[in-house]
Amino acid sequence: MSLSNLAPRTTDSAGAHESSLPNDIIAEVIRALREIRFGSVEITIHESRVVQIECREKRRFELSRKI
Repeated sequence: MSLSNLAPRTTDSAGAHESSLPNDIIAEVIRALREIRFGSVEITIHESRVVQIECREKRRFELSRKI
């Protein structure tokens, strides 16, 4: 899984494009997506910078099951 096409891009003086997201942040987002089975991954951004990755996992139970 690659997020490189989703990352904001910058252009250097030679005109080459490069991702402005650090590799460790990209790795953390990919890890969160791979580990979650049901739920959501929320990425919080402040002033164009990723500051938090939050995972909420759902666990569902059958209604017929008694406690």
